[in-house]
Amino acid sequence: MKTLWQERRIPLSWLLLSRQPVRLLVALAGISFAGILMFMQLGFRDGLFDASVTVHRLFDADLVLISPRSASSVRMAGFPRRRLVQTLADPAVEGVSPVHWGLMLWRNPETRLNRAILALGFNPDDPFFVDPSLSEKTEVLKQKGRILFDQLSRPEFGPIADWYREGRTVETEIAGNRIRVEGLVSLGTSFGADGNLLTSTETFLDLSPQKSRGAIEVGLIRLRPGADPQEVVQRLESRLPDDVKVLTKQGFIDFEKNYWKSGTSIGFILTLGAAMGFVVGCVIVYQVLYSDVSDHLPEYATLMAMGYRLNTLLGVVVREGLLLALFGYLPAYAAGQGLYLLVRNATQLPVAMDFSRAFTVFTMILIMCMASAGLATRSTPTSIFRAAKPQPGLSCSRRRTRRSR
Repeated sequence: MKTLWQERRIPLSWLLLSRQPVRLLVALAGISFAGILMFMQLGFRDGLFDASVTVHRLFDADLVLISPRSASSVRMAGFPRRRLVQTLADPAVEGVSPVHWGLMLWRNPETRLNRAILALGFNPDDPFFVDPSLSEKTEVLKQKGRILFDQLSRPEFGPIADWYREGRTVETEIAGNRIRVEGLVSLGTSFGADGNLLTSTETFLDLSPQKSRGAIEVGLIRLRPGADPQEVVQRLESRLPDDVKVLTKQGFIDFEKNYWKSGTSIGFILTLGAAMGFVVGCVIVYQVLYSDVSDHLPEYATLMAMGYRLNTLLGVVVREGLLLALFGYLPAYAAGQGLYLLVRNATQLPVAMDFSRAFTVFTMILIMCMASAGLATRSTPTSIFRAAKPQPGLSCSRRRTRRSR
């Protein structure tokens, strides 16, 4: 019966890695850098998609009408308002809300510089937001020339939120028209819009005289309890002309996300950046493992001569790759958390660590290290056999003397 000491294995993989601490630290730094690069690129990409639909998620609607000519939230085309009224003929439709949507030039009251801001105009009496606290704030919009300012907007629009909290009267201009801030909301910025404001339909049309009063950009449709949104979509599509598109709320969200995924180069660039981090990590790990195998060929040959199988020795290299993946991922994860916090504070983008992204990056690092270990062991069997093969014409004593030299 074997004792516990006899069953205890020597951690050969860890001993080989830790034999040269400087090289180990350099390898872990390279793996961590690759992991941080993947975390940031994937975080920016997902943050872009999430930020682009922040407002979309807040709408109190089951279905949404838009124009087929609309490309994204920053390129919304109008359609006849009567199309939204026509949907009330369906027995499953409980109510509708017309929404005006467009970019306007906001003048910073402090610097007097103009900057584009996303404006939403609607009837304050209509159910508009899912959040009841937001719906309560819209009562002040019944006064003409009043707006609600998004306090998460970028600081280039001016210290609007700070001035309002101090009790100051905050007034500025939009397209040459005087407006007053009557409250603050928290919506969030996106890559397409650095800020948002809410106002009434009447005020919106006064600020955009070039827009037709009979056209809207978005139509919100609320269904009766128990109605199937997909069935209602099919009925409305068959009844309405082709100058409108009927979407579910999730379809409206996917419509916006797909624009940033396929309609622009941003999603591709950020995904490519994550792939480049993966390639860089593969090169670093391969160089480390290949150098380690080359430096210890005589030791591997000695172990084979003692009876160790080749697969066992190759498993040592694979375990080295696994250890590098584990120890390299931990600092990358910690750095990713800190950088996400920095990005959120600097840009107000919803960039945060989640389980899905953490698991994805860990899987990529693990594959990266395992693939590099596999490449590093391709030439290992031949090298070990060459190192272990006795040289002809040399006696055992001469071979020992040569090795000692």
